[in-house]
Amino acid sequence: MPTVKDIDVRGTQHCETTALGVLLRHEGLDLSEPMLFGLGSGLSFVYWDSKRMGFPFLGGRVKPFELTRNAAAVLGLRLLVEETTSPRKAWQNVAAPIDAGRPVGLQLDSYHLDYFSTRVHFGGHVVAMYGYDEQEAHLVDTAPQGGAVVTSLAGLARARAERGPMTARHRSFTITAPGDLTSPQDRIIPAIRTCAHAFLNPPIANLGYRGIEKAAGQVPKWLHRSVDPREDLPRAALLMERAGTGGALFRNLYRDFLAECVQWNDSGHLRTGHRLYTEAAVLWTRVAALIGRAGTSGEADHLVQAGSLLHELARIEREAMQALGAL
Repeated sequence: MPTVKDIDVRGTQHCETTALGVLLRHEGLDLSEPMLFGLGSGLSFVYWDSKRMGFPFLGGRVKPFELTRNAAAVLGLRLLVEETTSPRKAWQNVAAPIDAGRPVGLQLDSYHLDYFSTRVHFGGHVVAMYGYDEQEAHLVDTAPQGGAVVTSLAGLARARAERGPMTARHRSFTITAPGDLTSPQDRIIPAIRTCAHAFLNPPIANLGYRGIEKAAGQVPKWLHRSVDPREDLPRAALLMERAGTGGALFRNLYRDFLAECVQWNDSGHLRTGHRLYTEAAVLWTRVAALIGRAGTSGEADHLVQAGSLLHELARIEREAMQALGAL
């Protein structure tokens, strides 16, 4: 069975940083999950709703694979991305690096992976693959999904071929670190500035701090927006806290990233950003709890409270990113 040797299969919280961590540790670069998330300028916000959607979506990070591209660029890594419409070529793109001793990242739809207990289509899922045999693929996924896991080759093929929102064309990728790798400490400030600029200057009102303000006005109406509030609202709360976000819609990860940054660069702007994101993380967890309670109780007051907290969060995060953008 072709298997990459000496793979560190520790699973973390978020799928893309988990896979990125596996590939980077194989290249000799061991960074914490919050550091990977921050260097990838991963934090964002989106409020998304349309007539075709059953219920609105709250997102707390940049679009799938943008984090990996950002982190590779900021660290000076060679990122080789393969995409194809051919299943045969897609398999060759994965098997060849593994046969040569290099793990591969895959973007796919988690619905078709055998080890997922909850079957929901999500085409932006990312895993690391490090081995295979005639029947199964050996993957590293998040800790909640089991860390080192296996899935059938047939299921993997379906997951990679799926079309729909956030899917890619059999996307696979490898990472190579140069001998003169850029020190992560030297790249922290540019990554933070990139994230802050995008958050403070969203192209549409659904994104960044403006998106949080939009959510503040829309969330109080969610009991009427939903056909089945007892299902939709608790699911929305669950996605905010436990669907690979690290809790608090990725704010826990960014808070911890900023805490690491302060240890390396004790800047007043960094300390302000860390303090405000510590506050924001607590409030996001409270918002999720209120949304969940509104669904189970049917009481709109919980959503009104959540809307008030979201107004406060828009202010807090805007101030935090203004401080961080001034670095």
